[in-house]
Amino acid sequence: MEAIFSITFNGVIGINMLHAVSDNFFMKKAIEQAQLAFEADEVPVGAVIVSNQQIIARGRNTTEQFKDVTAHAEMVAITAASHFLGAKYLTECTLYVTLEPCVMCAGALAWSQIGRIVFGASDEKRGFLRVGKQLLHPKTKLEYGVEEEACRELLKSFFRNKR
Repeated sequence: MEAIFSITFNGVIGINMLHAVSDNFFMKKAIEQAQLAFEADEVPVGAVIVSNQQIIARGRNTTEQFKDVTAHAEMVAITAASHFLGAKYLTECTLYVTLEPCVMCAGALAWSQIGRIVFGASDEKRGFLRVGKQLLHPKTKLEYGVEEEACRELLKSFFRNKR
């Protein structure tokens, strides 16, 4: 079983095995969404939002399809989850996303007060952690590295095909 790295707001990094099995399962569902984006010639990022161990929302990048720079996988999933729950706050939910959210998506996740974020691959160029974890709501838990290689490989494959 692979380790999942956690960041807490006091700066401590730890390993959490509690969610490992379900985290891998749900990240694979996010990867399925990323694959659909890939097939639609979108940057292959996928997301699912889970509440009570049930997927309540799915999202994938649709920026090309809708000619909308804000149509990131996370934004699509946040909107779908809010509609599903009939609420703007997602405090009891977990977002699984294949790539570290950008600053825009981190801001939206902060406003949604999402309970937990789990991402696969880091984004050294545009990821929100370049600015800092303070972009998230203070109660949001953050974990990363779940199915990292699969997430990264899908992105590499997409951009290799573009060049």
